[in-house]
Amino acid sequence: MTTRVGFFPQNNTLWVARHRDLLPAVEWVDLNSLGRGERVDPMKALPSAHGDHLFDGGYDFIGTGSTPPVTAQAKGHDIVYVAISGPRVENGRLVVRDDSPIGSVAELKGRRVALGHGSWQTTLLLLALERAGLAWGDIVPVDAYGNAAELLVNGDVDAWVGSYPYLTPVESRTRTLVETDGLFSHRSLWFTRRDFALARPDELARIVTALQGADRWTEEHPREAAALFDGDLDAWEHALRTRPWGLRPVSAEFVAEQQHAADLFHANGLIEREISVADAVLPEIGDLVARTIPEIGDLVARTISDPVTRTLSENGAPVTRTR
Repeated sequence: MTTRVGFFPQNNTLWVARHRDLLPAVEWVDLNSLGRGERVDPMKALPSAHGDHLFDGGYDFIGTGSTPPVTAQAKGHDIVYVAISGPRVENGRLVVRDDSPIGSVAELKGRRVALGHGSWQTTLLLLALERAGLAWGDIVPVDAYGNAAELLVNGDVDAWVGSYPYLTPVESRTRTLVETDGLFSHRSLWFTRRDFALARPDELARIVTALQGADRWTEEHPREAAALFDGDLDAWEHALRTRPWGLRPVSAEFVAEQQHAADLFHANGLIEREISVADAVLPEIGDLVARTIPEIGDLVARTISDPVTRTLSENGAPVTRTR
């Protein structure tokens, strides 16, 4: 049975693995060939193509930012988290033009904000609004990907949740309104279907091991890795040099953060039902990922894997149980 692995440049690990042929005997599926699915009103819903394609035959394994697996669970898809990256707080932030009169998130009320809706950018913006005492309905979200920077500098939107390398060409013309650091960890993450995770653990281990290799190579060869991506070589090299590398087991801290975001999505009408993020975490997958970490290996598998299932819920907050 051939495994289908989805890839796109926003998940750098999968992109590098695909273009360096580090995972033989899989069928690589370009997410752009599958499309983004039905467009949704960004005021009322989140796009769900990443999760939908796991269950419509599109692919068996995918890596994204923090938002798509929440959307998938909210649609009733039985997903399982596989791994997370380290925090990527340097990857992007909420910006305005350098000459903008806007000085705080609270002043975004009634304003147009560009973002890649349904990506991690939705999470960042919603958390920033929450901190400022605003809700999703207090702004006008503008779903924009390739031309978001242009919309900002031309004055078509008032703010933008930008990320590297797309921030680099306009950085001198923008001013930071909110940093990602302090809002959330903004990790890359990888997920699959529960039936695939349970029925094919050896194949899942093979995929994770190959992705660990892709990350090690990228960390050691950022200039060469940057050449694998379309766009400005220097900008991509800068982006890759500032990102953490290596897949890690899902942590209790991540689950708590992800749950808070999911609760916000529901409270603001972007998903139709409440979900439990912890339901999508399997202890055996944490062990599997831990065993692929070269510098720690079996020690990690024995001592720090499965942090989620060793937690107690006290007053609704996950607390790690020590052994």
